[in-house]
Amino acid sequence: MKQQNIAILGSTGSIGSQAIEIVLEKPELFTVSILTANQNFQKLAQQANLLKPDYLVLCDESNREEFLSLLTYNPVSVFFNAQSLEDLTIDADYDILLNSLVGFSGFIPTYKALERGKRVALANKESLVVGGEILNKLPGFKEGNLIPVDSEHSAMLQSIVGEKSESIQKIIITASGGPFRSHTVEELKSVTVKDALRHPNWEMGSKITVDSATMMNKGLEIIEAKWLFDLPVDKIHPVIHPQSIIHSIVEFIDGSSKAQLGPPDMKVPILYALTYPDRVDYPNATLDFSSTINMEFEPVDYKKFPCLELAITASKTGGFAPAILNAANEIAVERFLNNEIRYIDIPLIIEESLNSIQSNKELIPETLRLVDKQTREFARTLLQ
Repeated sequence: MKQQNIAILGSTGSIGSQAIEIVLEKPELFTVSILTANQNFQKLAQQANLLKPDYLVLCDESNREEFLSLLTYNPVSVFFNAQSLEDLTIDADYDILLNSLVGFSGFIPTYKALERGKRVALANKESLVVGGEILNKLPGFKEGNLIPVDSEHSAMLQSIVGEKSESIQKIIITASGGPFRSHTVEELKSVTVKDALRHPNWEMGSKITVDSATMMNKGLEIIEAKWLFDLPVDKIHPVIHPQSIIHSIVEFIDGSSKAQLGPPDMKVPILYALTYPDRVDYPNATLDFSSTINMEFEPVDYKKFPCLELAITASKTGGFAPAILNAANEIAVERFLNNEIRYIDIPLIIEESLNSIQSNKELIPETLRLVDKQTREFARTLLQ
């Protein structure tokens, strides 16, 4: 494959950092033109000095002078505001946009890149959750330029390459069950932030780790899969798989199934999204099939994980409901991490927001912004 020029949004996070490790390992395949971060100016400077991209964005400018002093080269431009993320997505030169931003902030860059027909390697699940109904109408989406980075959706994609969509009977999306898989409903009333951040298999940012604990992440992933593979949510079934070895299974109408397996390592789906439809040699860890490998599967307890059912219901409702779900969840998780509410209050805030926020406006990016803002303001007022 020819060398690809990548824009990495959210380069200092887990996905962005691992993508940079891949770039450094394969300089003949990748260059980087844009790096962005929210607050971690020291890590952004380290990455920039290694890769020397033309454009840098640090959204929090409180460390502007110190950040600039750490740079050992002269970029074409350095920006200190979130708007520049969107502007560069629209105007800058790149082949692939790796969007690993967290939350609704990732939607507009995804939208603008697909509007340009660019490839988007998507690690920002909220893009499809809040705006899948809009994104699927864009040229880039119709041309197959939206490639998932989530391990589950990458597994689905790898399992259906070469298959006809009408041959898919259902998709089984696996979940580790997070840190509270064995807890009772009563025990969940007293869990702490520290408990929720103790994921058994994956190392991730705090927001997505809490989403894993509540299983909201699986609900968001079901909505993603609906748009990515043009399937009704009733054909996407979550199951608990504590070992996180099988990342998803596709069942076909003839009774056969395909699954993608591997150790819990995000570099595999990141690399696949950057090189799709090709595969390239890379020293990722593999499973040792000469030794015993235990794999368990369990049904989901929806009473224990009400966020999952809220997400499925919002997806079926459609319109602004998934955006309301996402915004309320982001605020509820933020408040939980700040010790303002209990863990079990997270679904209560989401449900009340879904029941209270209404809009009869046309579903377009501008109205999504408004509903997102309205929901966040409302969710902050609940359970004061």
